Amino acid sequence: MRDFHSQYQDWLNLIEKALPDLFPQTPASEGGAVVEAARYSLLAGGKRVRPVLALAVADMLGIKTDRAMPYAGAIEMIHTYSLIHDDLPCMDDDDWRRGRKTCHIVYGEALAVLAGDALLNRAYELLFEAIDTRQPASREAALLIAAAAGSQGMIGGQALDLTAEKKKISDKEMRQLHMMKTGALLKAPVMAMVKLADIKADSQIAFERFAAAIGLAFQIQDDILDVVSDREQMGKTTGKDERDSKSTYVSLYGLDGARRQLNQAIALAYDYLGQLQERDGLDSTFLSGLTDYLLHREK
Repeated sequence: MRDFHSQYQDWLNLIEKALPDLFPQTPASEGGAVVEAARYSLLAGGKRVRPVLALAVADMLGIKTDRAMPYAGAIEMIHTYSLIHDDLPCMDDDDWRRGRKTCHIVYGEALAVLAGDALLNRAYELLFEAIDTRQPASREAALLIAAAAGSQGMIGGQALDLTAEKKKISDKEMRQLHMMKTGALLKAPVMAMVKLADIKADSQIAFERFAAAIGLAFQIQDDILDVVSDREQMGKTTGKDERDSKSTYVSLYGLDGARRQLNQAIALAYDYLGQLQERDGLDSTFLSGLTDYLLHREK
């Protein structure tokens, strides 16, 4: 296994190369304006944590990259659509994303809504195309990703987030909100590849708990960075959580308390990776590096 940063860059390069073909340009007479707006956001770069997770777990479980890539691409399209819609004035009302103007600022609100819709629909096309009727696991993986994006996953979590504004919610409610809003789409790439590999139940549980732990860690670090970072570093507006009276780990526990919660989540992730390595003989070196990256990331 190469060092973490080199391997991450390798998978990032594969994803960046694949995305333009997975969401190709079309002539203006065939809806090209909405495609241009969608590609503006999709091809804007970023960490690509979700598709990298898919490719990393696929590699760990012996799944070929070309088999995993449609699922990875679909997840990134779902994530990008959610960002376009999340930035709209009726949601979080942000002018910046991934270091440049948001989709609705460049293309207008109506076209931005349609661009998000187009990305979501293209994601489902990719998932349908990836299904092999001779391999039921391919359908299960596609269904898992679809469910993670819906009312029992990300969208439901966003609805809970809206209703929690200007309220003090409990730790249990906070965890449920973020498990759905952020955690579902971080868990999906891991568990979709686990479905494809059809591994034993004990290993599936360890992967699931690892994914839940890093999903929680990612959200807590986001909450912390919204307080301690700035727009230039983050590539998006900071201070929005306090501006909008959002319920966050910082608002619930304070900055130091949120950091303690982050360290606890990261420790759990390491524990489950240890199980996969020691009990199942799976090389968790890259996922350990990714866990460390999530702990120390600055954007």
